[in-house]
Amino acid sequence: MEEHLLDDIERIHVEMERLFEEVISSGRWPSMRRTRTWRPPTDVYETDTCVVVKVEIAGMREEDFDISLSSRVLTIAGVRRDPTAEAHGSTLSYQQMEIRYGDFRTEVYIPWAIVEDEIEATYEDGFLKVVLPKARAQKVRIVR
Repeated sequence: MEEHLLDDIERIHVEMERLFEEVISSGRWPSMRRTRTWRPPTDVYETDTCVVVKVEIAGMREEDFDISLSSRVLTIAGVRRDPTAEAHGSTLSYQQMEIRYGDFRTEVYIPWAIVEDEIEATYEDGFLKVVLPKARAQKVRIVR
């Protein structure tokens, strides 16, 4: 019974988040839409040698991202500009707005030891991919 209750609460939470995002995205509260930091879809996966963080964020350039690693937290942030709104200014009136613009930020906890000076980031086809090489395990020799 308790497990079903927790599932129901989680479903309600997800639905409330979706409805809130729908209201903001509708353009009914454009000032709120512009000032709220949003989180782009992010995948994290592990291989034998590295951890990969992949962020779906089209319409950017590689230099538009601010990427940092501190206390095992990888932070990816930036601003995605709306070129249509910038081109048309106040004469633009969206009828439907689902693409998110403005400040974004995603944070990923990295539980593995990482070789920080070998981290690489690439941006291609609307995806930012950050590859964090795992530190190699040190073999300890026991002296008797």
